[in-house]
This record gives sequence, structure tokens and C-alpha cells, in this order.
Amino acid sequence: MAEEEGTFKVTDRRGRAEEVSPSGSREQTAPPPESRTTESSGPAPAGHAGGRGSEGPDLQGIFMMFASSALINMGVAADPVSGERRVDMEQARGAIDALLLLRDKTAGNRTDEEDRFLEQIVYDLQMRFVRAAGPSASRSAS
Repeated sequence: MAEEEGTFKVTDRRGRAEEVSPSGSREQTAPPPESRTTESSGPAPAGHAGGRGSEGPDLQGIFMMFASSALINMGVAADPVSGERRVDMEQARGAIDALLLLRDKTAGNRTDEEDRFLEQIVYDLQMRFVRAAGPSASRSAS
């Protein structure tokens, strides 16, 4: 195998590079200039914006996203894009169900604050859903 006779360059995602020879010896090289300027001095990458700085979206933000969707679809809040109020109880139910799923799947991995926040949101949304569905929901359940 002729490829084993030369050296090859390995660059990791942090921009650090190593020259590796077939014998296994490694020699570090400096990272390229563009990676040195973006390491920790610049703003956070676009995919990492969220409620707690550059840490990314937090769990409470995800809970609020689903809660907002449920409220908009129950007609409690206006759609932020169109400014119109609409009622789509199936979409509202789906958002509440997603919160219930998150509650089950994140059990034991939430802080006390996140627990209280989630329980308050779920309770409030379920009560609003029952009121918004009105008597027609109780008749269809019989």
C-alpha cells in the first residue's frame, strides 16, 4: 500500500491540525487563521441562540413554544404572523400532547423550577382547552 509511505494531515473541528506519519508519530501544526479568530471571541453561532445566552435553547423555552402554539390555536392569542385569531382545536390538542410527552420523557432530568413551570403550563392549558372546547367536547366524549 503506497498510501502508508507518506504523511497525512488530520484537522479536527476546532481547527487544530496534526501531521501523522505511518509510524504513528504526530506533529502539531498551528490552526488556520480563520479558525483562530472565531474560537471564543466572536458571537455565538446562529444555531445556539436561546434563553440562556450561548448555551442554546433552554427547556422552559421549549415548553413556552408549545404553550404559545396551543394558545394561538385555541384562539386565546393572535397569530404573530397574520395578527388574526383562529381556532384549531386539533392543533391545540397536539401542542398540549407534545408538552405531556415532554413531561414524561424529561422526568427526573428537570430542575425544580422547570418542574413547577411545566406543571403550571400544562394545568393552565388543559383548563383553557376544556373551556374553549365547551359543551361539544363533553358530548363527543360520551
